[in-house]
Amino acid sequence: MSQSSEKNDSETLEIRLLVDAILHRYGYDFRNYAEASFKRRVSRAVHKYGCGSIAEILHKTLTSPDFFSSLLNDLTVTVTEMFRDPSVYKVIREQVVPYLRTYPEIKIWFAGCASGEEVYSMAILLKEESLLDRCLLYGTDINPSALKRAKEGILDTSSLKDAAQRYFATGGTSSLTSYYAANYGAALIDSQLRQRLVFSDHNLVTDGVFGEMQLVFCRNALIYFNRELHDRAIGLFAESLCSGGFLCLGTKESLSLSKHHGLFEDFSKRERIFRKRRI
Repeated sequence: MSQSSEKNDSETLEIRLLVDAILHRYGYDFRNYAEASFKRRVSRAVHKYGCGSIAEILHKTLTSPDFFSSLLNDLTVTVTEMFRDPSVYKVIREQVVPYLRTYPEIKIWFAGCASGEEVYSMAILLKEESLLDRCLLYGTDINPSALKRAKEGILDTSSLKDAAQRYFATGGTSSLTSYYAANYGAALIDSQLRQRLVFSDHNLVTDGVFGEMQLVFCRNALIYFNRELHDRAIGLFAESLCSGGFLCLGTKESLSLSKHHGLFEDFSKRERIFRKRRI
């Protein structure tokens, strides 16, 4: 066996041991995350923390909860921004909102919300459409530090770079700056928007149905799952949606290979917005 093959085999074993250690020590289950993607994240963490190997990451994980708290930020998806992919929000504003208006109460779930930028983007859109007062927006994630930032409503102003341009591309009718106050490199989201938002821990790997929703967002998280976990998540979303409810995925994600794809129909194929078939 070549040295390269031996190294790959050793790293694969170390990754599996790390995944098992995280599960048994902290309760986070990464066993059904896409192997190649997870390995890349761990490899970046090796260099970031000045470790000599994955085995050293494993040792630090087992012996230091504080280290694992930092590592969790590297293992989970925390990259997001206000009004990312503005054409998606434009379709929601113009084509989904008219359906949402027919409901006396509207519940929307953002699975894997990270630090909450997509939740706040949707809250702004709903406020402009005079719907926010009868909405509850639930943002969930497995990353405690990301959820803490989301609950506080404090965004790094770097995440707002080019946000105004994206906001207007969605059909925004005001000034984005009217929804937050910026100071010392941070932006605080308006308190009226935050009143209709609930952030909580939820794990797509292990947890169950999250209420009955009219709209579910899970954008750019499924690409990190293997087929089994992808199917579990789609099934969970189907159970969580009311008849005729909407599912919004990332622009590189699809339902076509899921065993649950028959439960949905294309609503906006380009923007990856699907609608649960009426029963």
